[in-house]
Amino acid sequence: MTKRKFGLGLSLVLAAGTILGACGAKEDEATPSKGNEGSGSTASEAKDFSLAMVTDVGGVDDKSFNQLAWEGIEAFGKENGLEKGDGGYDYLQSASDADYNTNLNNLVRRDFDVVYGIGFLMEKPIATIAEQQKDAQLAIIDAVVDAPNVASVMFKEQEGSFLAGVAAALMSESKQIGFVGGMEIPVIERFEAGFLEGVKAVDPSIKVDVQYTGKFDDAALGKTTANRMYSSGVDIIFHAAGGTGNGVFAEAKERKTKDANANVWVIGVDSDQYEEGAVGDTNVTLTSMQKRVDVAVQNIAKETMAGNFPGGKTVTYGLAEEGVGLADSRGAIPEDVLAKVKEFSDKIASGEIVVPETVE
Repeated sequence: MTKRKFGLGLSLVLAAGTILGACGAKEDEATPSKGNEGSGSTASEAKDFSLAMVTDVGGVDDKSFNQLAWEGIEAFGKENGLEKGDGGYDYLQSASDADYNTNLNNLVRRDFDVVYGIGFLMEKPIATIAEQQKDAQLAIIDAVVDAPNVASVMFKEQEGSFLAGVAAALMSESKQIGFVGGMEIPVIERFEAGFLEGVKAVDPSIKVDVQYTGKFDDAALGKTTANRMYSSGVDIIFHAAGGTGNGVFAEAKERKTKDANANVWVIGVDSDQYEEGAVGDTNVTLTSMQKRVDVAVQNIAKETMAGNFPGGKTVTYGLAEEGVGLADSRGAIPEDVLAKVKEFSDKIASGEIVVPETVE
Protein backbone atom coordinates (compact mmCIF):
# COMPACT_ATOMS: atom_id res chain seq x y z
CA MET A 1 0.00 0.00 0.00
CA THR A 2 1.32 3.41 -0.88
CA LYS A 3 1.08 6.26 1.58
CA ARG A 4 0.04 9.84 1.03
CA LYS A 5 -1.23 12.71 3.10
CA PHE A 6 -4.64 12.61 4.70
CA GLY A 7 -6.14 15.05 2.22
CA LEU A 8 -9.44 13.53 1.23
CA GLY A 9 -11.62 16.38 2.31
CA LEU A 10 -11.43 15.40 5.95
CA SER A 11 -9.18 18.32 6.87
CA LEU A 12 -11.40 20.86 8.53
CA VAL A 13 -11.69 24.32 7.12
CA LEU A 14 -14.82 26.05 8.34
CA ALA A 15 -15.90 29.26 6.74
CA ALA A 16 -15.00 32.40 8.62
CA GLY A 17 -18.41 33.93 7.92
CA THR A 18 -21.53 34.04 10.03
CA ILE A 19 -22.75 30.69 11.29
CA LEU A 20 -24.95 31.36 14.23
CA GLY A 21 -27.45 33.80 12.75
CA ALA A 22 -28.63 31.75 9.78
CA CYS A 23 -31.83 32.98 8.17
CA GLY A 24 -34.87 30.87 8.79
CA ALA A 25 -33.43 29.20 11.91
CA LYS A 26 -35.82 28.22 14.63
CA GLU A 27 -36.04 30.60 17.53
CA ASP A 28 -34.15 28.18 19.78
CA GLU A 29 -31.89 26.54 17.22
CA ALA A 30 -29.53 27.90 14.58
CA THR A 31 -28.17 25.88 11.68
CA PRO A 32 -24.49 26.40 10.78
CA SER A 33 -23.84 27.77 7.32
CA LYS A 34 -20.63 27.46 5.35
CA GLY A 35 -20.97 30.62 3.29
CA ASN A 36 -19.22 33.97 3.77
CA GLU A 37 -22.23 35.77 5.16
CA GLY A 38 -20.51 37.83 7.86
CA SER A 39 -21.55 41.44 8.22
CA GLY A 40 -18.00 42.55 8.93
CA SER A 41 -16.87 45.16 11.43
CA THR A 42 -15.09 48.46 11.56
CA ALA A 43 -11.93 49.25 13.51
CA SER A 44 -13.93 51.40 15.94
CA GLU A 45 -16.38 48.57 16.56
CA ALA A 46 -13.48 46.24 17.36
CA LYS A 47 -11.97 48.67 19.85
CA ASP A 48 -15.29 48.82 21.70
CA PHE A 49 -15.64 45.04 21.86
CA SER A 50 -14.23 42.55 24.35
CA LEU A 51 -14.46 38.82 24.99
CA ALA A 52 -13.22 36.33 27.57
CA MET A 53 -13.51 32.69 28.57
CA VAL A 54 -13.42 30.46 31.64
CA THR A 55 -11.64 27.12 31.29
CA ASP A 56 -12.79 23.93 32.90
CA VAL A 57 -10.35 22.00 35.10
CA GLY A 58 -8.30 20.86 32.10
CA GLY A 59 -6.64 24.27 31.95
CA VAL A 60 -5.84 26.59 29.08
CA ASP A 61 -2.76 24.61 28.08
CA ASP A 62 -4.40 21.17 27.95
CA LYS A 63 -3.23 20.72 24.32
CA SER A 64 -6.87 20.03 23.55
CA PHE A 65 -10.31 21.53 24.14
CA ASN A 66 -9.62 24.54 26.36
CA GLN A 67 -6.46 25.46 24.50
CA LEU A 68 -8.26 25.33 21.15
CA ALA A 69 -10.98 27.67 22.46
CA TRP A 70 -8.38 30.09 23.78
CA GLU A 71 -6.50 30.01 20.47
CA GLY A 72 -9.74 31.00 18.74
CA ILE A 73 -10.33 33.90 21.12
CA GLU A 74 -6.71 34.99 20.93
CA ALA A 75 -6.76 34.89 17.12
CA PHE A 76 -9.96 36.94 17.04
CA GLY A 77 -8.47 39.49 19.41
CA LYS A 78 -5.28 39.91 17.42
CA GLU A 79 -7.16 40.06 14.13
CA ASN A 80 -9.27 42.92 15.46
CA GLY A 81 -6.47 44.86 17.14
CA LEU A 82 -7.49 43.99 20.69
CA GLU A 83 -5.09 43.61 23.59
CA LYS A 84 -5.09 40.98 26.30
CA GLY A 85 -6.82 42.18 29.44
CA ASP A 86 -9.82 44.32 30.33
CA GLY A 87 -11.42 45.89 27.28
CA GLY A 88 -9.86 43.29 24.98
CA TYR A 89 -9.63 39.51 25.42
CA ASP A 90 -8.74 37.34 28.39
CA TYR A 91 -9.34 34.07 30.22
CA LEU A 92 -9.58 32.76 33.75
CA GLN A 93 -8.44 29.25 34.60
CA SER A 94 -10.42 27.00 36.92
CA ALA A 95 -8.51 24.84 39.40
CA SER A 96 -11.72 23.02 40.39
CA ASP A 97 -15.44 23.13 39.66
CA ALA A 98 -15.81 25.40 42.70
CA ASP A 99 -14.16 28.15 40.61
CA TYR A 100 -16.67 28.17 37.75
CA ASN A 101 -19.28 30.55 39.16
CA THR A 102 -16.67 32.84 40.68
CA ASN A 103 -14.68 33.09 37.46
CA LEU A 104 -17.74 33.67 35.28
CA ASN A 105 -19.01 36.39 37.63
CA ASN A 106 -15.56 37.97 37.69
CA LEU A 107 -15.48 38.32 33.90
CA VAL A 108 -19.06 39.59 33.71
CA ARG A 109 -18.26 42.26 36.29
CA ARG A 110 -15.17 43.22 34.32
CA ASP A 111 -17.66 44.14 31.59
CA PHE A 112 -16.60 41.79 28.78
CA ASP A 113 -19.15 41.86 25.96
CA VAL A 114 -19.33 38.09 25.68
CA VAL A 115 -18.13 35.51 28.22
CA TYR A 116 -17.65 31.84 27.30
CA GLY A 117 -17.90 28.80 29.53
CA ILE A 118 -15.78 26.08 27.93
CA GLY A 119 -17.15 22.59 28.32
CA PHE A 120 -20.14 20.57 29.50
CA LEU A 121 -19.13 21.02 33.14
CA MET A 122 -20.03 24.71 32.79
CA GLU A 123 -23.72 24.03 32.08
CA LYS A 124 -25.12 24.73 35.56
CA PRO A 125 -22.74 27.63 36.35
CA ILE A 126 -23.65 29.34 33.06
CA ALA A 127 -27.36 28.85 33.76
CA THR A 128 -26.93 30.30 37.24
CA ILE A 129 -25.00 33.37 36.09
CA ALA A 130 -27.41 33.91 33.18
CA GLU A 131 -30.27 34.08 35.67
CA GLN A 132 -28.40 36.37 38.04
CA GLN A 133 -26.87 38.64 35.40
CA LYS A 134 -29.63 39.08 32.84
CA ASP A 135 -27.74 41.78 30.93
CA ALA A 136 -24.69 39.55 30.47
CA GLN A 137 -24.08 37.89 27.11
CA LEU A 138 -22.85 34.35 27.73
CA ALA A 139 -21.92 31.40 25.54
CA ILE A 140 -21.36 27.75 26.35
CA ILE A 141 -19.56 25.03 24.42
CA ASP A 142 -20.80 21.41 24.59
CA ALA A 143 -24.05 22.04 26.45
CA VAL A 144 -27.39 23.75 25.89
CA VAL A 145 -28.60 26.38 28.32
CA ASP A 146 -32.13 27.55 27.59
CA ALA A 147 -31.86 31.24 28.36
CA PRO A 148 -32.28 34.34 26.17
CA ASN A 149 -28.83 35.63 27.09
CA VAL A 150 -26.94 32.38 26.38
CA ALA A 151 -25.67 31.12 23.00
CA SER A 152 -25.11 27.35 22.97
CA VAL A 153 -22.74 25.38 20.76
CA MET A 154 -22.85 21.62 20.28
CA PHE A 155 -20.83 19.17 18.21
CA LYS A 156 -21.64 15.74 16.78
CA GLU A 157 -18.53 14.15 18.26
CA GLN A 158 -19.94 10.72 17.47
CA GLU A 159 -19.61 11.37 13.74
CA GLY A 160 -15.93 12.29 13.77
CA SER A 161 -15.21 9.54 16.29
CA PHE A 162 -16.85 6.99 13.98
CA LEU A 163 -14.19 7.84 11.39
CA ALA A 164 -11.49 7.47 14.05
CA GLY A 165 -12.89 4.01 14.80
CA VAL A 166 -12.82 3.05 11.13
CA ALA A 167 -9.20 4.16 10.81
CA ALA A 168 -8.19 2.38 14.02
CA ALA A 169 -9.87 -0.89 13.03
CA LEU A 170 -8.24 -0.88 9.61
CA MET A 171 -4.81 0.04 10.98
CA SER A 172 -4.64 -2.18 14.06
CA GLU A 173 -2.30 -5.15 13.69
CA SER A 174 -3.13 -6.74 17.04
CA LYS A 175 -6.89 -6.22 16.59
CA GLN A 176 -6.93 -4.84 20.10
CA ILE A 177 -7.85 -1.18 20.45
CA GLY A 178 -8.26 1.14 23.43
CA PHE A 179 -10.45 4.13 24.33
CA VAL A 180 -9.50 6.38 27.25
CA GLY A 181 -12.23 8.77 28.33
CA GLY A 182 -12.14 11.52 30.93
CA MET A 183 -15.34 11.93 32.93
CA GLU A 184 -18.44 9.89 32.11
CA ILE A 185 -20.52 12.79 30.79
CA PRO A 186 -22.66 12.96 27.63
CA VAL A 187 -20.03 14.65 25.44
CA ILE A 188 -17.40 11.98 26.17
CA GLU A 189 -19.97 9.23 25.79
CA ARG A 190 -20.63 10.55 22.28
CA PHE A 191 -16.93 10.09 21.52
CA GLU A 192 -17.06 6.54 22.84
CA ALA A 193 -20.29 5.61 21.06
CA GLY A 194 -19.08 6.85 17.68
CA PHE A 195 -15.68 5.21 18.05
CA LEU A 196 -17.16 1.83 18.95
CA GLU A 197 -19.58 2.02 16.01
CA GLY A 198 -16.76 2.84 13.60
CA VAL A 199 -14.70 -0.10 14.79
CA LYS A 200 -17.73 -2.41 14.56
CA ALA A 201 -18.50 -1.23 11.03
CA VAL A 202 -15.10 -2.55 9.93
CA ASP A 203 -14.72 -5.65 12.07
CA PRO A 204 -17.26 -6.60 14.77
CA SER A 205 -14.81 -9.11 16.24
CA ILE A 206 -12.38 -6.42 17.38
CA LYS A 207 -12.55 -5.77 21.09
CA VAL A 208 -12.19 -2.21 22.36
CA ASP A 209 -10.88 -1.75 25.91
CA VAL A 210 -12.84 1.23 27.28
CA GLN A 211 -11.50 2.96 30.39
CA TYR A 212 -12.75 6.18 32.01
CA THR A 213 -10.26 7.94 34.25
CA GLY A 214 -12.78 10.25 35.89
CA LYS A 215 -10.51 13.25 35.35
CA PHE A 216 -9.51 15.70 32.63
CA ASP A 217 -6.41 17.02 34.36
CA ASP A 218 -4.35 14.02 35.47
CA ALA A 219 -1.65 13.12 32.94
CA ALA A 220 -0.11 10.59 35.34
CA LEU A 221 -3.40 8.69 35.49
CA GLY A 222 -3.64 8.78 31.70
CA LYS A 223 -0.14 7.33 31.46
CA THR A 224 -0.81 4.41 33.80
CA THR A 225 -4.08 3.66 32.00
CA ALA A 226 -2.29 3.61 28.64
CA ASN A 227 0.49 1.46 30.11
CA ARG A 228 -2.01 -1.23 31.07
CA MET A 229 -3.61 -1.13 27.64
CA TYR A 230 -0.41 -1.32 25.62
CA SER A 231 0.92 -4.05 27.91
CA SER A 232 -2.21 -6.12 27.23
CA GLY A 233 -1.67 -5.98 23.47
CA VAL A 234 -3.55 -2.83 22.46
CA ASP A 235 -1.71 -1.05 19.65
CA ILE A 236 -3.95 2.01 19.08
CA ILE A 237 -5.54 4.18 21.78
CA PHE A 238 -8.07 6.93 21.10
CA HIS A 239 -8.25 9.37 23.98
CA ALA A 240 -10.99 11.85 24.79
CA ALA A 241 -9.63 12.94 28.14
CA GLY A 242 -8.28 16.48 27.81
CA GLY A 243 -5.10 16.99 29.81
CA THR A 244 -5.29 13.41 31.10
CA GLY A 245 -4.77 12.33 27.51
CA ASN A 246 -1.32 13.91 27.56
CA GLY A 247 -0.30 10.92 29.65
CA VAL A 248 -1.44 8.56 26.90
CA PHE A 249 0.97 10.30 24.55
CA ALA A 250 3.72 10.18 27.17
CA GLU A 251 3.37 6.40 27.54
CA ALA A 252 3.35 5.77 23.78
CA LYS A 253 6.38 8.02 23.28
CA GLU A 254 8.27 6.32 26.10
CA ARG A 255 7.69 2.92 24.54
CA LYS A 256 8.70 4.20 21.10
CA THR A 257 11.87 5.70 22.54
CA LYS A 258 12.85 2.40 24.15
CA ASP A 259 11.99 0.38 21.03
CA ALA A 260 11.85 2.12 17.64
CA ASN A 261 9.85 -0.84 16.28
CA ALA A 262 7.19 -0.69 18.99
CA ASN A 263 3.76 -0.71 17.34
CA VAL A 264 2.00 1.91 19.46
CA TRP A 265 -0.25 4.68 18.20
CA VAL A 266 -2.42 7.42 19.69
CA ILE A 267 -5.44 9.09 18.13
CA GLY A 268 -5.64 12.64 19.47
CA VAL A 269 -8.72 14.67 20.24
CA ASP A 270 -10.23 18.12 19.65
CA SER A 271 -7.15 19.78 18.12
CA ASP A 272 -4.58 18.32 15.72
CA GLN A 273 -2.27 16.66 18.26
CA TYR A 274 0.43 15.63 15.82
CA GLU A 275 3.12 17.62 17.64
CA GLU A 276 2.25 15.87 20.91
CA GLY A 277 3.33 12.56 19.39
CA ALA A 278 6.78 13.56 18.17
CA VAL A 279 9.56 11.09 19.04
CA GLY A 280 12.76 12.19 17.32
CA ASP A 281 12.23 11.73 13.60
CA THR A 282 9.10 9.63 14.02
CA ASN A 283 5.65 10.20 15.54
CA VAL A 284 3.10 8.12 17.46
CA THR A 285 0.07 10.22 16.45
CA LEU A 286 -2.00 8.27 13.94
CA THR A 287 -4.48 11.12 13.46
CA SER A 288 -6.75 13.30 15.64
CA MET A 289 -10.51 13.73 15.84
CA GLN A 290 -10.85 17.49 15.50
CA LYS A 291 -13.60 19.74 16.82
CA ARG A 292 -13.49 23.29 15.49
CA VAL A 293 -14.12 24.93 18.83
CA ASP A 294 -11.80 27.76 17.75
CA VAL A 295 -14.04 28.64 14.83
CA ALA A 296 -17.19 28.36 16.95
CA VAL A 297 -15.99 30.90 19.51
CA GLN A 298 -14.86 33.26 16.76
CA ASN A 299 -18.21 33.13 15.00
CA ILE A 300 -20.09 33.97 18.19
CA ALA A 301 -17.73 36.90 18.67
CA LYS A 302 -18.28 38.14 15.11
CA GLU A 303 -22.05 37.98 15.50
CA THR A 304 -21.97 39.73 18.86
CA MET A 305 -19.60 42.46 17.70
CA ALA A 306 -21.95 43.11 14.76
CA GLY A 307 -24.82 43.59 17.21
CA ASN A 308 -26.41 40.19 16.59
CA PHE A 309 -25.64 38.19 19.73
CA PRO A 310 -27.29 34.79 19.13
CA GLY A 311 -28.79 34.47 22.60
CA GLY A 312 -31.33 31.68 23.02
CA LYS A 313 -30.02 29.82 19.98
CA THR A 314 -28.15 26.55 19.58
CA VAL A 315 -25.81 25.73 16.73
CA THR A 316 -24.61 22.18 16.08
CA TYR A 317 -21.53 21.21 14.08
CA GLY A 318 -21.19 17.80 12.44
CA LEU A 319 -19.54 16.27 9.39
CA ALA A 320 -22.04 17.92 7.04
CA GLU A 321 -21.04 21.33 8.45
CA GLU A 322 -17.33 20.41 8.36
CA GLY A 323 -17.22 20.96 12.11
CA VAL A 324 -15.69 17.59 13.01
CA GLY A 325 -13.41 15.17 11.19
CA LEU A 326 -9.96 13.65 11.11
CA ALA A 327 -6.69 15.57 10.95
CA ASP A 328 -3.93 15.02 8.41
CA SER A 329 -2.07 11.82 9.33
CA ARG A 330 1.13 13.01 7.62
CA GLY A 331 1.43 9.73 5.75
CA ALA A 332 0.79 7.39 8.69
CA ILE A 333 -2.47 6.17 7.15
CA PRO A 334 -2.19 4.47 3.73
CA GLU A 335 -4.26 5.39 0.70
CA ASP A 336 -6.64 2.44 0.73
CA VAL A 337 -7.55 3.12 4.37
CA LEU A 338 -8.12 6.80 3.64
CA ALA A 339 -10.43 5.87 0.80
CA LYS A 340 -12.51 3.71 3.12
CA VAL A 341 -12.66 6.47 5.72
CA LYS A 342 -13.79 8.92 3.04
CA GLU A 343 -16.52 6.51 1.95
CA PHE A 344 -17.93 6.37 5.47
CA SER A 345 -17.55 10.13 5.89
CA ASP A 346 -19.67 10.78 2.80
CA LYS A 347 -22.38 8.40 3.98
CA ILE A 348 -22.58 10.06 7.40
CA ALA A 349 -22.61 13.59 5.95
CA SER A 350 -25.42 12.64 3.57
CA GLY A 351 -27.50 11.04 6.31
CA GLU A 352 -27.21 7.52 4.91
CA ILE A 353 -25.51 6.48 8.15
CA VAL A 354 -26.79 7.88 11.42
CA VAL A 355 -24.24 7.47 14.22
CA PRO A 356 -25.71 6.90 17.70
CA GLU A 357 -24.87 9.32 20.51
CA THR A 358 -24.87 6.65 23.20
CA VAL A 359 -23.42 3.16 23.48
CA GLU A 360 -26.03 0.67 22.32
